[in-house]
Formats: sequence, structure tokens, C-alpha cells
Amino acid sequence: MKKQKKLKKKNRKKRPTPKRKTRKKAQRKYVVKTRSEKKLAKRYIAKIQKIRKPITKEEIDILVKRSRQKGFITDSEILHFIPQIERDIEGLEKLYKALEAANVKVVESSDFIEIPAVSEEELKKPLTEGLDEVTLDSVQMYLREIGKVPLLNSKEQEFELAKKIEKGDEAAKQMLINSNLRLVVSIAKHYVGRSQNLTLLDLIQEGNIGLFKAVEKYDWRKGYKFSTYATWWIRQAITRALADQARTIRIPVHMIETISKYTQVKRRLLQDLGREPLPEEIATEMGIELDKVRQIMKISQETVSLEAPVGEGEEDSTLGEFIEDEKTILPSQSAARKLLKQQLREILVDLSPREQKILKMRFGLDDGITHTLEEVGKEFGVTRERIRQIEAKALEKIRQHQHSRKLKGY
Repeated sequence: MKKQKKLKKKNRKKRPTPKRKTRKKAQRKYVVKTRSEKKLAKRYIAKIQKIRKPITKEEIDILVKRSRQKGFITDSEILHFIPQIERDIEGLEKLYKALEAANVKVVESSDFIEIPAVSEEELKKPLTEGLDEVTLDSVQMYLREIGKVPLLNSKEQEFELAKKIEKGDEAAKQMLINSNLRLVVSIAKHYVGRSQNLTLLDLIQEGNIGLFKAVEKYDWRKGYKFSTYATWWIRQAITRALADQARTIRIPVHMIETISKYTQVKRRLLQDLGREPLPEEIATEMGIELDKVRQIMKISQETVSLEAPVGEGEEDSTLGEFIEDEKTILPSQSAARKLLKQQLREILVDLSPREQKILKMRFGLDDGITHTLEEVGKEFGVTRERIRQIEAKALEKIRQHQHSRKLKGY
């Protein structure tokens, strides 16, 4: 029976093993070994694809619908939909046009102030329009210089300069920058007065830094105007400077976003309730802890200079003159301390030099620093117990002194 089974096994025809369908794997720049690394790689690739994905018409419609209910939209919400502006400037243009058609204002997340768009008609207006005389005098020389540079009349001129810049032509780069300096001034004018620390010239300088970045990152192949692309970089540079330098104590950018959200919620609750909202109500609305709201309230406080004038007239008082200095000693206390020191010296004269030094070190009569029994013992080369005995004996002599009654009043 065993032989028959073996013969049957030998006579069986071997079935051909089916060939597995092999897929050609794409060449990878890195090798993934573990499952955790595979998951991490998938997340990383998904993030890259999400960033590079251009904004769609459906997303624009959703964003416009949301913002139409509020009447405004913040730049943070725009950045949420278009994380990399320079990669989807066309989508940004479509979004701005849709918001403008829906009468939706674009406001800054830092202070919810309107960001007006710079039109071609506005660029043709005199750059000094809307400025006061003091500001006008300081800016006039700069405006004369940039006014000598002619504006670029067409996209073709911008494209030609951009092509030369790619080849390393510094003269073309300088020409593209100089021809758009008026754009920086037109944008910077709208931010005047938002910070006491930044003048118009400071804002122009920060905007120029944004213009330099725009020239370096401008891609003429996408077909949009340079001014449209540069406007975003100029605004970003100016608003970042306001966030960094507008306050005496700098607040991080991420905290400014939190403060802006707090301000928005507080204003909405003020309209709904008809009164100032409580911190507990704001915390519930924002979905954060009460301690976090109190921290935001503390950080968002504005600083005031002690030299700020109070009142009107030639002899104005400053704010610092009305604030009590709790560390300053009153004249009566200062006089009492002087009398106490004088009377102590008269009593200590009757003690031995050794006793005087021990009491001065123990109570800090000379330098205000008190020393322990062990420290005084090391100074005299005796034990701490011996110092305690000498101190007790010296204090007893002071109590028995004829002028000791004068010290009881202190």
C-alpha cells in the first residue's frame, strides 16, 4: 500500500505555478523599512500634495458663502485655503475677485482692520495725497527720487525683465524693483497710524524688503502681472513688522493670532449680549480654559509710557508723577532710622570691641547683611555656642544700659 501511494505521488503531474503579476515600482529616493516609516512617508506625501493642490471653484464658493454671513474674512482664513501663495497666485486672484463681487471685506487677523486693494487708478494718484504736512516734509525727498523712474507699461516688459533676472542680470533686477517702489508707498500709506513706533518711512522700508523677495520668487511663466504677485509679499512684510515692532513688548505671531480670535469673539458677544462679556463666557465660546483667557487678557494689554503727558497746558504733568512708589521710604521713616542708628552707636560704645563686632555681624548693622552663628564663629575661630553666649551677654548689657529706654519707642 505504501509503495502504491509513493508511485501515485510520483505519477502526479506537477501543476505549473501561476506567475504573479508584478508591478513596476517607481524609483524612490529613499528606502522605507518599518511600518511606522511607511505611515510617516504617506502622511508627508499627502501633505505635499495638499499644499501643491490649487484652490478649486467649489472651495472659493464655500469660502465666499461663509464670509458673506459675517461680512468679512481674515487673512488667516485665506492662508488656510492657500497655504503656499506663491504657488497658486491665480487662485488668490480668483478668490479676491469673488470676495469683491460679494462685497466681502478682507481684514487682518491681528486687529481686524480693513486691507484695501491697490488699484491701477490709485497708483496714478499723487503719492503724497492723504499725508499730513509733517509726514509730507520727511517723505518728499524719497518720493522725488522714485518719481524719476518710469513705470512699466505692459506685462511684456515685466516678462522680459524677469527672463533677464533668471539669467543673472542685476541691472534688470534693479529696474524691476525701482519701477515698483511706488506700489510699496501706495500700500504702506494704508498702514500709517497703526503703530506709534513705525513711521511711514519705516513701513516703506519694510515693504521694500517684501518687494525684494517678490522679485526673487516671481515666475513670469504663469502669466500674471508682477504687481499682483508683489502686493502679497509687500503686505506680508509690513504686517509682520507691525506684529514684531508695534508693541513695546513683542508678542509672538502665534499669540497674535490667538489675541485676534479673542477680540473677534469678544466683539460678537458684546453685540449679542448688549454688555461686556465675562471671561467665563468668552472661554466657553472659544472652547478654551478660563486660565488661558485670563492669560490672553493680560498679554493683550497695551503698555503706557511713564513720561506720557497728563492734562493740558504748558506745565503738563507726566503719568509717572501720579503713580505711588511703594519701595521709596517716607521722610518720617528715614528720619526715625537715622535717630535709631545714632542712639545705637551711643549704647554700643560701652560694649567691648568683640561684642560690638558680633552684634554688627549678627544683625547687619553695617552692611544690612545678617550672618549666622556658624559664620560668626568661623570669623572669630570659636564655636557657634560660644558666639550665642557672647551675643546674649551683650544684649543683656544693652537692656541694662541707662539709655535703653530711648530704644523702646522703635
